[in-house]
Amino acid sequence: MDLVPALQEPLKKVLGPATAKVMAEHLGLHTVGDLLHHYPRRYEERGQLTHLADLPMDEHVTVVAQVADARLHTFASAKAPRGKGQRLEVTITDGSGRLQLVFFGNGVHKPHKELLPGTRAMFAGKVSVFNRRLQLAHPAYELLRGDSEETVETWAGALIPIYPATAKLESWKIGKAVQTVLPSAQEALDPLPDTLRAGRGLLPLPEALLRIHRPHTKADIADARARLKWDEAFVLQVALARRRHAETQLPAVPRVPRPDGILAAFDDRLPFTLTEGQRKVSEEIFADLATAHPMHRLLQGEVGSGKTMVALRAMLAVVDAGGQAAMLAPTEVLAQQHHRSVTEMMGELAEGGMLGGAEHATKVVLLTGSMGTAARRQALLDLATGEAGIVIGTHALIEDKVQFHDLGLVVVDEQHRFGVEQRDALRGKGKQPPHLLVMTATPIPRTVAMTVFGDLETSVLDQLPAGRSPIASHVVPAADKPHFLARAWERVREEVESGHQAYVVCPRIGDEEDDPKKSGQKKAPEDEAEKRPPLAVLDVADQLGRGPLKGLKVEVLHGRMHPDDKDAVMRRFAAGETDVLVATTVIEVGVNVPNATAMVIMDADRFGVSQLHQLRGRVGRGSAPGLCLLVTEMPEASAARQRLNAVASTLDGFELSRIDLEQRREGDVLGQAQSGARSSLRVLAVIEDEEVIAEARQEAAAVVAADPELTGLPALRTALDALVDEEREQYLEKG
Repeated sequence: MDLVPALQEPLKKVLGPATAKVMAEHLGLHTVGDLLHHYPRRYEERGQLTHLADLPMDEHVTVVAQVADARLHTFASAKAPRGKGQRLEVTITDGSGRLQLVFFGNGVHKPHKELLPGTRAMFAGKVSVFNRRLQLAHPAYELLRGDSEETVETWAGALIPIYPATAKLESWKIGKAVQTVLPSAQEALDPLPDTLRAGRGLLPLPEALLRIHRPHTKADIADARARLKWDEAFVLQVALARRRHAETQLPAVPRVPRPDGILAAFDDRLPFTLTEGQRKVSEEIFADLATAHPMHRLLQGEVGSGKTMVALRAMLAVVDAGGQAAMLAPTEVLAQQHHRSVTEMMGELAEGGMLGGAEHATKVVLLTGSMGTAARRQALLDLATGEAGIVIGTHALIEDKVQFHDLGLVVVDEQHRFGVEQRDALRGKGKQPPHLLVMTATPIPRTVAMTVFGDLETSVLDQLPAGRSPIASHVVPAADKPHFLARAWERVREEVESGHQAYVVCPRIGDEEDDPKKSGQKKAPEDEAEKRPPLAVLDVADQLGRGPLKGLKVEVLHGRMHPDDKDAVMRRFAAGETDVLVATTVIEVGVNVPNATAMVIMDADRFGVSQLHQLRGRVGRGSAPGLCLLVTEMPEASAARQRLNAVASTLDGFELSRIDLEQRREGDVLGQAQSGARSSLRVLAVIEDEEVIAEARQEAAAVVAADPELTGLPALRTALDALVDEEREQYLEKG
């Protein structure tokens, strides 16, 4: 029997089933190798304290601090009606700030004995806000006794690694587990070619792993990180380079538009001129479409920069050349909206085979999961016969039943909602691989584009079409200044009175089963310390209709409504019959109602920076100026408020996507961008490590050009297989 290589040994054999189970469920770590690649997030120096002043909200943190004082309080509650409830409040300090810890009920006895003033310890927990002060409720802690042998052993060396942890497994427990598996690091296979490693003066992989987990000096950490960054950047870029190489080997039908075809007819009837950017990007696309290899292009454009127009002209070029084009949208609402706007823009050119259709007309069909059987059957028939030149739809397009006569171009809208496999499935529908155009309104910094979409060429639309209006954005601090919120509703009324419409966006729908109101349980005082649930569409719509917006026509829109109802609500709003639409983020992408000028985002701190920017792009789409109000109850000094201030201060999506990346862990951003596939980045920081990524891309391209199958680099192949497996696994989990 073959021995399992040391790094593939399952953790449950090495650490025992209980710890292994928590590591697998909460941190996604299954083998010794996984754990060795779970790097410390930062390091504490003995005697140097974390800044309590900079604690992030809502994150699991580990701090080293000293107990300043501890007080035991008693109170009456539902569980202990006669004043027998106990609460221990401990204040800790690190010189930069103070933080309150709270323990309740039976959990007070041990900390009450151990956390005496003057005691130093490591504390781990989730930062929350209670009575407008930061606190950790029921933190786990480990006392740091300078003299006891065990502690000195456990925290050998002057630098204490602090690992990304979860509520179920604190940093120091992860540290002890790493200590157990560290000897296996010697057997790590090195994916970097020797010449590359030597040429760049990088550490061997086993050495880098030892130094990142057990550094003696700060230089050890820097050397280890430099090496591990190269691993991540290089393996990822080799994967992308191989994908690009494979795609240049594929054949495709060149699609060249006829000079007097449907594209020319469409351009003639346009009531406006294209922007310089739209013309330039269209030329890049037409050049790609004319080649005998499939186009793979990413079209980035700010909200409202006219991407749909560029995509439609590309689709018409393919129809001219005798092919069909498919546009894939992430939601039914968006697919219906695209179908509406494309047929409106094309007019009689979209009436192929019908009386009154123009000479070069084609048919534009819609295909979604919720269509009636008859309409669906007709749509499938039109695609199979080639009668329909353009189809717009959701994931329903990927199903086996869907057959094309001659699929020439696939346009994917809002790429970050689709994985690579879904793109490939749609591609498989062509007799030969179709050309691919991917669009996104989420501005992506250059390095992320190189990392996430490294298999695509990139075009950027950065001008807004003429006639777009500026959007003023303001933060409304509802807790500090309640009268600001009252004024926000007055502003909405003013917009409606002057003939416009407004959106109100909430993070939650509000018909969830686990609603605390429905379960009828009273909350214990310790739960009161938890944050209230996010505001919900149904509740807010109800309160507004009876209160500040009484008399206005208020409707709701959310993802769990029946598709026909959603479409009816959108149609009424687009037609101006509804004054205020209270919605979830279903309106985030592509909803286009030029008469809507105001947007109020409730609990704005619950959304990401890029998402807020996307939402805001729904107003100011006509000639009247737009207004976006970001409502939050977060305290002035919190990181959440700084995020909102950043959104309010600029309309530049690229600037905001940079801020977003700097504030969140890269994995989240990349994960979002590629349905989880790229969250394997651990030490590579996409913004800061631009040079490493660019150099790794060059090195990878050279390696793949010389040896596409990597026959001479078995360790690199193994690392690649692991990366691709991880992608596939994550894709299947999402599936």
